Amino acid sequence: MKRGHALAMDSRAPFGGAGPVTGRVLLVEDDPALAGLLKWTLEREAFHVTHTANGMAALALAAAEPLPDIVLLDWMIEGLAGIEVCRRLRRRPETARLPILFLTGRICEEDRVRALDGGADDYVTKPFTPRELVARIRALLRRAGPAAAAGGALRFADLEMDLTAHKVRRAGRAVALGPVEFRLLRHFLKHPTRVFSRERLLAAVWGGERDIALRTVDVHIRRLRIAIHVDGRPGLVRTVRSAGYSLDDDA
Repeated sequence: MKRGHALAMDSRAPFGGAGPVTGRVLLVEDDPALAGLLKWTLEREAFHVTHTANGMAALALAAAEPLPDIVLLDWMIEGLAGIEVCRRLRRRPETARLPILFLTGRICEEDRVRALDGGADDYVTKPFTPRELVARIRALLRRAGPAAAAGGALRFADLEMDLTAHKVRRAGRAVALGPVEFRLLRHFLKHPTRVFSRERLLAAVWGGERDIALRTVDVHIRRLRIAIHVDGRPGLVRTVRSAGYSLDDDA
């Protein structure tokens, strides 16, 4: 059963206006009116929004470049129920830690427990205000990994990248990187703990150039590991067998 006005408009102006993209949102909602309003709301807050009404399409989009930073997921959608979409995303190495926020009219405690047990990070019942939704999204993104900070910095564990000065430091010491290793590390820092196959790294870092062999990724991963190595500290770049690589402090 679909809801009426699921997004309660706030009389105060909650929007900051258009600007640099602050995150990529995959919106999975089959109510066209609500989806349009959510998309407008989030884009006014400088999020980039990709929308689908279908659960199977959502699974494909969650693994497609450019990768989403968060999924907003309705329970009752086409093709595959939202709770099953959530469970499948959690079973995939590359989306296992992708933040998932349920937006639903199901308000009973049992449904909340099912969603959270199924892998959801948060659960918002309709109606809700734009201000609340944006605040919850930003809170999840802060917990999920390092966002670009003021001054253009990316951070993970004891590793820091200054995007403006084009410099990298590990545990306080400067790290010298070649241009490819810099782009590779930047990609990992933007998506910490996410697992990327060689093919997806080629597409993201090399732009999918056809004449580059997959083994090239391994070569540059090895160079990156050597460059950021510090005795007595985690390796950070983890090899996930049969899946690819990730930036992880359990490496």
